[in-house]
Amino acid sequence: MAGPEIITLLDDLRDESAALDALVAGLPPERWALGTPAAGWTVAHQIAHLAWTDRAALAAARDPGEFRGMLTHAREAPFGFVDEAAERGAAQPPGELLERWRQGREELRRVLLAQPAGVRMPWFGPPMSVGGVASGRLMETWAHGQDVADALGVRRAPTARLRHVARIGVRTRDFAYAVHRLAPPAEEFRVELTAPGGGGEVWAYGPEDAAERVTGPALDFCLLVTQRVHRADTALVAEGAEAERWLGIAQAFAGPPGAGRDPAPDGTARTGGRAARGERP
Repeated sequence: MAGPEIITLLDDLRDESAALDALVAGLPPERWALGTPAAGWTVAHQIAHLAWTDRAALAAARDPGEFRGMLTHAREAPFGFVDEAAERGAAQPPGELLERWRQGREELRRVLLAQPAGVRMPWFGPPMSVGGVASGRLMETWAHGQDVADALGVRRAPTARLRHVARIGVRTRDFAYAVHRLAPPAEEFRVELTAPGGGGEVWAYGPEDAAERVTGPALDFCLLVTQRVHRADTALVAEGAEAERWLGIAQAFAGPPGAGRDPAPDGTARTGGRAARGERP
């Protein structure tokens, strides 16, 4: 059975999903067809992708044969399998798609809660712990939710749930270097992020005396590592050449290097999301 940390993480995932659900639940069908910042993806594509990835996580947890089939397809079509799955899901009537996403995420919660301690599940990258799967689902839900919010013209208030996204962003530093065929620095960076809410809380990672440092709003960092904003449109400060290089390639999601987002034209960027072209994890 899941311990307290996993339960808290899964509760945060549930709440993040509910926040996105509230954005789309009352939309008329034509609003599901709105384009989002990810080129070629509508609101329906975004929800379909989340529903498909929940299904993949369920397969990884309880049906190794099904997951092996998904993994084989991903290897055969590394640049197309995500789009294919989103396209199929987006073709469903919005009400059916929404219900499929709801059922899948609730089922995934039950399955993850029942996983034994220490189990590792296969994934499209290295095997993942239950906590890793749950935090990854939260990261994707938040990031794709940002695309939906941008399409709808909604500005979301950041929450403390961003700490899970920030942690993934820090932990994937070396991965970002690797997918760009760069050798990661041997030394850890210091990352200090101002938590949302205005209370002055700082989320800190890495040694305090590190020469390379990144500081700034946690929201900006999370938008950057999920490639929902261009580096130039953040208030992040890098000290050191490698820290600056990292912020230019940061990528918290698996797969080949994302193209990121274009800079906002003429200073029109707004922290918290903006319409722009970009890749999707």
